[in-house]
Amino acid sequence: MKKRIITLGEVMLRLSTPGHQRFVTATGFEAVYGGAEANVGVSLANWGCSVAHVTALPSHEIGQAAKNSLQFAGLDTSHIQTAPGRMGSYFVEHGAMQRSSRIIYDRFDSVFAGFDFSDLDWEEIFDGADWFHWTGITPAISASAARVCQEAVDAAAKLGVKISADINYRRNLWQYGKQPLEIMPELIRPSHLIVAGLTDFENCLGIKASRYSEACEEAKSFCPNLAYVATTTRKSISASENRLKGKLWNTQTLLKSKSYPMTHIVDRIGGGDAFMAGLIYGLLHRGDQEALDFAVAASVLKHSVPGDANFVSLEEVDFLLDGENVGKLLR
Repeated sequence: MKKRIITLGEVMLRLSTPGHQRFVTATGFEAVYGGAEANVGVSLANWGCSVAHVTALPSHEIGQAAKNSLQFAGLDTSHIQTAPGRMGSYFVEHGAMQRSSRIIYDRFDSVFAGFDFSDLDWEEIFDGADWFHWTGITPAISASAARVCQEAVDAAAKLGVKISADINYRRNLWQYGKQPLEIMPELIRPSHLIVAGLTDFENCLGIKASRYSEACEEAKSFCPNLAYVATTTRKSISASENRLKGKLWNTQTLLKSKSYPMTHIVDRIGGGDAFMAGLIYGLLHRGDQEALDFAVAASVLKHSVPGDANFVSLEEVDFLLDGENVGKLLR
């Protein structure tokens, strides 16, 4: 039986300069649609899960195009709301060699940021659901976005749906008069899985620790349902070459993955979302170490895929895990 996952978050228009062109010289942009939570949903749908994404989009052709992109990826869009207004967007300039990549956001006052969401029936949305996923981006956007995120978390917890939170602290997003420590702890408390680094723990839960396992233990004392905490470690040699590895704490052991070299990176945006999706899939279908290894391998492959979403198959991830058909020409 297919696992059912619900995701909640803003979908944005992404405009990228072709190849490695600079913003100041580009004469056109390549358009795709994505957002942290939707990217997770796309991966999971691509791996055979049933996924519904909840968001609000503008009631014009650009909003419809974003909805079409989610439908094309296999997501259930029946709970998407629409209203007049603007689409949040962001611009990407891909770096190369020693030149860093750049992102410029233009998401202020988007439809999602101002939408009420009061008409949503969360019991209906979570009917038959196994998992709910949210990120720290959503409650940072606006008071209404924080409120709907809390409503979704509360409903999922009440109905016994497992909850994952990619804390994803973004300092520049918190601009509506609230600080993370006023909002995030109660959102995080019911979590089954948290993805967070030490900085995320400090800014969103007030946990100051020098060792990762210590931070995990403190998080567990605050979150009674917490079964897993995970993070990735990235070493950037240049914009084109990184190394990536991950770790997963399962309340008893801090598991670690192998370290992958990634040269000639195509697109690193969405790599964290690919890791998150891999963890959810792995923990629903595999053992703990296998879930971590699957998640890191999925994230590595995302760096070879243009756009926000990780359109790689289960077979391709398992090939990388097994060291088969890596970089070969398959006919």
